[in-house]
Amino acid sequence: MDPASGKHGIGSDTGQLRIKTSRTGLGRKAGHDLTIEVTRWSGDVTVDVADPGRSSVVASIEVDSLEVREGVGGLKPLTDDDRADIKRTIREKILHSAEHPRITFTSTEIAGTPHAFTVTGDLTIMGTTHPITLEAGLDAEGGVHGTATVVQSTWGIKPYKAFAGALRLADEVRIEFDLAALTETAALG
Repeated sequence: MDPASGKHGIGSDTGQLRIKTSRTGLGRKAGHDLTIEVTRWSGDVTVDVADPGRSSVVASIEVDSLEVREGVGGLKPLTDDDRADIKRTIREKILHSAEHPRITFTSTEIAGTPHAFTVTGDLTIMGTTHPITLEAGLDAEGGVHGTATVVQSTWGIKPYKAFAGALRLADEVRIEFDLAALTETAALG
């Protein structure tokens, strides 16, 4: 099923947006590989089936809506207190959500076919903007699934460290998204 031409609203009510982290360093066995869900995000997708190059995406996420959903690995299971500490660290020490409450993405180019395409655009994190490319495609029902890799240091983010640097969050984090079908009923006009 191909998407319908028009403007489509997307967000936390029409899909999921996840951030996946991994560990590095000598102490990596002590930490967890995290799955963090963005619970408040929104955007618009403009689809031009006749001329896909005229299609576009804009999206914004609320930094304080990041929720730790899963922690894999580690010496002990991730507790609710651990999740709360991680959320506080992300907000206050890593992404500084009081000064930078949103992360935004604005596409600059869309290329490929409906079933395998790239979306290149400008990602702004903490006031710093750099290009990023998303790899995506449609499934048989018209849902959109994709991934991207963000190298934190490119945006001036210092990956989290603990135990005198023996445990570190890897500089690269993986972004995954799954959207419901962009159908005519979802079109905004």
